[in-house]
Amino acid sequence: MGFMLSKSMDQNFKKQQEFMLHNARLQMERQILMQNQMRERQMAMQIAWSREFLKYYGTFFSLAALGLTIGAIKKKKSALFAPVVPLSFVLAYQMDMAYGTLIYRMRGEAESIMVSEHDRLDLPHGVPNFESIEKARRAKNALGSLFEK
Repeated sequence: MGFMLSKSMDQNFKKQQEFMLHNARLQMERQILMQNQMRERQMAMQIAWSREFLKYYGTFFSLAALGLTIGAIKKKKSALFAPVVPLSFVLAYQMDMAYGTLIYRMRGEAESIMVSEHDRLDLPHGVPNFESIEKARRAKNALGSLFEK
């Protein structure tokens, strides 16, 4: 009878482990999907910000270029036209960021760095693990309890 009970408990334990493993896998998949959605939303916000900034900067650039060109023609000083050159580089960069291929070139460069220069990506003190996080949490809790007294 004890053998049958032990065998049944082993089967239940095995099923429980499989269930826990399945739940852990589901939780991990959900967390990865959530983090990816958050990353996509942040990137979309960054691109939207770039496009909005481009509207304002484009207006500024147009007015500045027009004013400087008219001033250079009226005063016959071509030096007044000089600020248009660096401003046009900034405008080109903003246009590339908002509507161009800058994001794809950056992604390609990032992938290259991850492959060929992976040592540059190492975190100080290595990747956080459970022990380091617990140590920091306990230290914070200990400090909090000291300040409360």
